[in-house]
Amino acid sequence: MITPEMLDEPQKITWCTGCGNFGILASLKKAVIELNKPIHNLVLTSGIGCSSKIPHYIGGVNSIHTLHGRPIPVATGIHLANTDLEVFVHTGDGDCLAEGLGHFVHAARRNVNMAVFIHNNGVNGLTKGQFSPAAPRGYISKTSPPPPGAPMDPVSPTAQAITTGATFVARSFSGDQKGLVKLMVQAINHKGFAVIDILQPCVTWNRQLTWKFYNEHTYSLEDNGHDVTNKLQALEKAMENGDKYPVGVFYNVERPDLASGIALPEKGALKDHKTDLKDVQKIIDDLIL
Repeated sequence: MITPEMLDEPQKITWCTGCGNFGILASLKKAVIELNKPIHNLVLTSGIGCSSKIPHYIGGVNSIHTLHGRPIPVATGIHLANTDLEVFVHTGDGDCLAEGLGHFVHAARRNVNMAVFIHNNGVNGLTKGQFSPAAPRGYISKTSPPPPGAPMDPVSPTAQAITTGATFVARSFSGDQKGLVKLMVQAINHKGFAVIDILQPCVTWNRQLTWKFYNEHTYSLEDNGHDVTNKLQALEKAMENGDKYPVGVFYNVERPDLASGIALPEKGALKDHKTDLKDVQKIIDDLIL
């Protein structure tokens, strides 16, 4: 059984006081305990950014801090090498929706069995507050002064995930710890590509998307009778740009995942598979001839 003490942070947390990442970290720890799975079977990957420091702040779980925008392909490799592992990714909106967007889209298309948690605050906080791909049009930052502010519409990670093939897509708010824990558990247990867009304030750089803003501008999909199996309805909700952001599960269906459709070893995991180098050389020789 996993205890809270096993998950104590191995390093001192350096996030700004009041950062939304604290709520995400607390939710992750509670979700890991609630999963009730062997801790050595849990694997966390992250990219670069404030969000991606999270492997340094949770103990016990296998983790790897990867390159900017690259936690999803690393997680894919880990999963395919040993499909018995539960693999999940923590990434930021700058990390995942800029350098990492191609990886995100194709992992969703392939329905890779992993959970991706996007810390979405609209800014590149670690590099001092430039607007991220998720910032709303007109957002004012040091790199997007008025007029016109951010000169383009934002990337919608929920809409991208739904249209490209993800089979579990949700949105939450880091201030709703109870709801976020529930969604994290669902996402990790889901067989297929699962995404949670986690709205979170950056108290240092983003004075628009604040704790108060999200508390006043979110509403529950579940309380409004949303059908999570209806892809068109899910996409419509994901594209809402009104006064309030819908939160909860947008889309949840079952579909074959990547590992079930490719040539993995029939017996044992790929990590244990041994290839005779003579067989490899024969294939090379045949290609040359």
